[in-house]
Amino acid sequence: MNFDINKDYILEDERVLLRPLKPTDDGHLRVFSQNDPGIWKYSLVSAAGEEGLKKYMNIAFAEKEKKTQYPFIVFDKQANEYAGCTRYYNINIDFQSLEIGYTWYGKKFQGTGLNKHCKYLLLQFAFEDAGVERVAFRADSNNARSIAAMKSIGCTVEGVLRKDVPMPDGSRRRDSIILSILKDEWFSHVKEKLIRKL
Repeated sequence: MNFDINKDYILEDERVLLRPLKPTDDGHLRVFSQNDPGIWKYSLVSAAGEEGLKKYMNIAFAEKEKKTQYPFIVFDKQANEYAGCTRYYNINIDFQSLEIGYTWYGKKFQGTGLNKHCKYLLLQFAFEDAGVERVAFRADSNNARSIAAMKSIGCTVEGVLRKDVPMPDGSRRRDSIILSILKDEWFSHVKEKLIRKL
């Protein structure tokens, strides 16, 4: 696996640009933390409100220091605006695997096709440049929108981890659905199918 956590990776196509998240990006994201609190309904780390955004970013940078996560900020070229965040996480160099998640977009960017472009770039880089063998995704099993989005890009459902993790508000333990794409699946059919949807 060829992935350098300290390198600034820029992933882009005609629609979107993903670049490493920086501490100064709080100004680009504050509008979402103040105006779109519902974005994080199913999230384990909410960026709602000033304190939530600070916590979200601090966790992202702390995990990057540990070399387990690589957060990106998402810029929508069509709208000429920052749209949200995503990241690689659970990066495991020895096992040649990682997960994609902590993804959120402002409400105005949801359902616009932006997510498919982001996922294509993240998957293409993971399989074709970093050389990973497996990319996994997970979500709250109640988050139908997120699950449908993952299935639409070619993910295979692996199963559900029952009462996997506690929700931040302490209201319940969530069941987490696990989905994945394997390297051979990416090259045999997932990549081509996703390209047709862009």
